[in-house]
Amino acid sequence: MQDTSPTTLSESPEDPFSIHQSASAVLDGRGRVVAWSEQATMLLGYPAEAVLGRPVREVLVEYGDEALVAEATVTCLREGGWFGLLPVRHHAGHRVYVGFRARKVQRLDSAVEWLLIGSLAEDIVQWDIDRAVLDGFFRRSPVGVTVLGPDLRILRVNRAIARFGGLPSEAYRGLRTADFLLGPDSELIEERLRGVLESGRPLIFAEQRCRLLRDPQSELIVSVSAFRMEDPSGRVLGITEIVEDVTDRHRARRRLALLNEAGTRIGSTLDVARTARELAEVAVPALADAVSVDLLEPVPRGEEPAPDARGPLRRMAVRSIRSDTLEVMYPEGRLFSFPEDTAPTRCLAERRPVLDPLVEGNRGWFSAEPERTERALALGVHSLMVVPLAARGVVLGLVCLWRSQRPEPFEEDDLTLAGEFAAKAAVSIDNARRYTQQRHAAEALQRSLLPSEVPEHPAVETAHRYLPAQASSGVGGDWFDVIPLSGLRVALVVGDVVGHGMHASATMGRLRAAVRTLAHLDLAPDEVLARLDDLVDQLATEQRQTDAGTPPIVGATCLYAIYDPVSRHCTLARAGHPPPTVLDPDGRVRPIDLPAGPPLGLGGLPFESAEFELDEGSLLALYSDGLLLAGDRDIDQGLTLLRTALAAPAHSLEHICKAVEDAMLPDRPADDVALLLGRTRVLGAERVASWELPAEVTAAGRARTLVRDRLAEWGLEELAFTTELIVSELVTNAYRYAGGPVLLRLIRDGHLICEISDTSSTSPHLRQASSTDEGGRGLFLVAQLSERWGTRYGRNRKTIWAEQPLPPPHTPTS
Repeated sequence: MQDTSPTTLSESPEDPFSIHQSASAVLDGRGRVVAWSEQATMLLGYPAEAVLGRPVREVLVEYGDEALVAEATVTCLREGGWFGLLPVRHHAGHRVYVGFRARKVQRLDSAVEWLLIGSLAEDIVQWDIDRAVLDGFFRRSPVGVTVLGPDLRILRVNRAIARFGGLPSEAYRGLRTADFLLGPDSELIEERLRGVLESGRPLIFAEQRCRLLRDPQSELIVSVSAFRMEDPSGRVLGITEIVEDVTDRHRARRRLALLNEAGTRIGSTLDVARTARELAEVAVPALADAVSVDLLEPVPRGEEPAPDARGPLRRMAVRSIRSDTLEVMYPEGRLFSFPEDTAPTRCLAERRPVLDPLVEGNRGWFSAEPERTERALALGVHSLMVVPLAARGVVLGLVCLWRSQRPEPFEEDDLTLAGEFAAKAAVSIDNARRYTQQRHAAEALQRSLLPSEVPEHPAVETAHRYLPAQASSGVGGDWFDVIPLSGLRVALVVGDVVGHGMHASATMGRLRAAVRTLAHLDLAPDEVLARLDDLVDQLATEQRQTDAGTPPIVGATCLYAIYDPVSRHCTLARAGHPPPTVLDPDGRVRPIDLPAGPPLGLGGLPFESAEFELDEGSLLALYSDGLLLAGDRDIDQGLTLLRTALAAPAHSLEHICKAVEDAMLPDRPADDVALLLGRTRVLGAERVASWELPAEVTAAGRARTLVRDRLAEWGLEELAFTTELIVSELVTNAYRYAGGPVLLRLIRDGHLICEISDTSSTSPHLRQASSTDEGGRGLFLVAQLSERWGTRYGRNRKTIWAEQPLPPPHTPTS
């Protein structure tokens, strides 16, 4: 009997009982082979002529297997068919196990025959496994399986999909995804499936949001994979879609990603306000729809909060996905307290996170702020979490997180994530708070060591700027000073200690005090820097010997200038500092050619002074390198920008300072900046009188006469007697001990200044003469008659000076 039935397209070539795979034979009622297929020959090796007409027991049954065959035959006769495995003798002589399906068939002559379909046992076992797997997919698999036709209508779903959609399995046949998913979600999945259908490229683990029509408030995340189904001829039958609920995995992955993001974004700077804003930016919209960060009032100032976490709060950051939500929240910078019996107050009091899934049920909000609460509820606010900001066992503040647009309420996993955010932020805020405290202390120290006000001086009009470095760098050691000197001269100083922090500020204070002390000795600029260099070296040595843990004093730079309003001479020296810039009265900007000199602290290297003349109204600009190098500029670029700003039209020195600041420091500088501007003044000839006296016995008398006459011209007759005594004593001493001509100069400006210059380098000493001494009373008398006196040295010349206050002007009487 030949099997001539046509091949059906629906049969799978992997089916062991398909016409492509199985062997077939027909037995008559007496067990003889009456039909034999080609596949049977291929399976068992017997050609048709070797088995046709012969009993099956004789050809195919191996000795010893008769009982198994007999048992199968009995069952087949009784039930009209049989399915199972039997050993069969191969034509080559070995045994093979074959799976059989036997069915009774009726001939036209009413004779009974038996149709046998067989295939190798291992093929059948594999086929059974495949069938079991397919059955498992549709009956027992927790992963959803959907079979769709070419029109993307559902042909079959498994039980997981049925539970997911809430309908019986058979109810899905003929439906589309839009019949049970929300529009945007169904449109996305159908677009993806259509791409698989058209291209044949499978879709693998594509995640998307999935919301059911019957429960649109619940959001699931599903992973979708799909492949195109084809028959053996290549005809497209549809798509098999595999759907897995990965909501928990997606949320866990999102939380981990948020934690990683929080680790990199929160605490990027040592700034309390910035850290609070970074926390808010991380939480919205990833975790909450709105968030506020509030700190106990002492914290933003860098102070330690109260142990009981009581007191007003300062709102540091507010963020929301909707602008109208911000209208019902306290703005940034607001000082306030939360109402009693609310989640924030419980959070602070109990020092633990509070989860309030349903805000509407919290009566504390309604009783304390009914209007604000009603507005919040109208905007959809429905769920709240409050997490304390605590570090080192101290509560610094709290974070409030709200949901209004996302329908699902906060849950415990969200509270855990918010706690991780808060813990990271709290450590950063506490570090920033402590840094702020130290920075404020350093800035307070630094400002206390800088001149609070620069007094008016007849020699120069001054203006200044001091800008500390940005928080990340810490305060530095820049300083400036304006120091009055004898003879109406003035010293202008700008310096810079290398390094930042409290130590740099303290070193700066010591150097500034040393400069003022050296300046009052009336030393030349190069001499001042030489002695200051020794001091820096000495300080560094002492520090190395006493405190190895303190940052070393690397060095310092300094620019020291002395201006004389009588001679219009300016003498300068610098120690590794940028040279000054001069703006002439005609508006021409020119640099000063000044020897650089080594930085302070190197020791043993000389400093040089340069002297030049300044016209009245010249602008002398001294500055630290932080001004030139701000914004990553090089020195040349900084100098060009500075000269342009100095030359711009301005009404006053303050306007010039502001112009320089705006042009060169648009942001907070990375290094300290000190800028000192001085516009020169000249003392008129009518207020200065100078004479050269020969070294003769009559010099003192001549000096008294000159002084008396000039004071009469100035209307200062009442100072004539004391001034004559002072001049007489000083000129006499010069005649006795110096030799050579003596220079006498009177200066009138707020004080009357007498100056006697000679060629001697001998330093005069003040002493108390006894009653038997014939001399020694000269300088003692000068000190008694004058308000101040002193000595200064120049090149080949010494000058002794004395100041007297001018009498108050007479008030005319009626």
